[in-house]
Amino acid sequence: MKKSIKDLGDIKGKRALVRVDVNVPLDENKNVTDDTRIQAIVPTVNFLTEKGARVILMAHLGRPKGERNMEFSLEPVAKYMSKVFGQEIVFIPSVEEAGPYVEKLQDGQIALLENIRFYKAEEAKDDDMTFANEIAKLGDFYVNDAFGAAHRNHTSTAKLAKVVKPAVSGLLMEKEIRCLSQALDNPTRPFTAIVGGAKVSSKIGVLENLLDKVDNMIIGGGMAYTFVKANGGKIGNSICEDDQIETAKAIEAKAQAKGVKLVMATDVLVADDFSGNGTNKFVKINEIPDGFEGVDAGEDSRKAFADVIKSSKTILMNGPVGAFENPKFAEGTKAVLAAVVEATKNGATSVIGGGDSVSAAKKFFKAEDFTHVSTGGGASLEFIEGKVLPGVAALDEK
Repeated sequence: MKKSIKDLGDIKGKRALVRVDVNVPLDENKNVTDDTRIQAIVPTVNFLTEKGARVILMAHLGRPKGERNMEFSLEPVAKYMSKVFGQEIVFIPSVEEAGPYVEKLQDGQIALLENIRFYKAEEAKDDDMTFANEIAKLGDFYVNDAFGAAHRNHTSTAKLAKVVKPAVSGLLMEKEIRCLSQALDNPTRPFTAIVGGAKVSSKIGVLENLLDKVDNMIIGGGMAYTFVKANGGKIGNSICEDDQIETAKAIEAKAQAKGVKLVMATDVLVADDFSGNGTNKFVKINEIPDGFEGVDAGEDSRKAFADVIKSSKTILMNGPVGAFENPKFAEGTKAVLAAVVEATKNGATSVIGGGDSVSAAKKFFKAEDFTHVSTGGGASLEFIEGKVLPGVAALDEK
């Protein structure tokens, strides 16, 4: 277990260097259009300010690629956060100018440093600690609350934790690790994983790792057609990775050897126009006509998926089961999520991890309808794969 901010002693007057993920969407007028990530860090920041710490937040916005590109400035985010926290967030224009700003901070005050990715050294793959040592001068202890960036071996997410001690997790980071670990390592059974998305290749690690842990695995989305083709089915124009057919066969064999029930769609909604404005119809998944592609789980499949989900005690969802962004192709993913919500109400633990599943969960339901909705797309994917996340590994052990 990693130390968290709850393990710190008296921090009144101390300077907290806190890595957060406020990589939020902005419209053309630089207004925040979705503040989910900002709301997610509120408990950590409030915990620190209430104990009298002086809080210096570090974050990135977009991909400025090591250039000082003001299109990616965090200043509008700081303005928005001032409303959220009910105090003016002091905006620090650069690391070089930060000293005087930090010296002026009062106990319980919050500052936000300009986009940390304006510096090439932030994302450098080398072991050079010059940039880390430069930032380290600004703080007395380090907190990582940016689970969404925990899979990055960057200066602000990993290297800083080696030079600023103590280095602990924030409350969001702690919750992410706890919920994902509990689902993966200590699940109440039956444990069902729902793995969707377009490609088998991007989910091989997830499938391999989960087969050692789950009782049931639902495979949906575009990746299902690679499995259908591997079994000799006709998939029309559906997405398929021919170079992954042997992988699909190996996964099926491993599931059988482990006694894991693989649940695949039996019928599917197909379309001859991906916009949804052509002909859409239900067919058997292994009999998709030429000129048509699978876009959503069929009605029988939705019911079969829901039955498995509702009889589960732990559910981990990583990927949608159809092209849910189009309302005409969203019913399958919606039905799966509805079953997860129902199971959760009946006492199951549900964890939604991965960017697209999170978008779908938030589109059709509320975050409170699930036990935990992860804030990290790539990070939760790598965590589920069983990979070590540099931003977590660098923190102090309890």
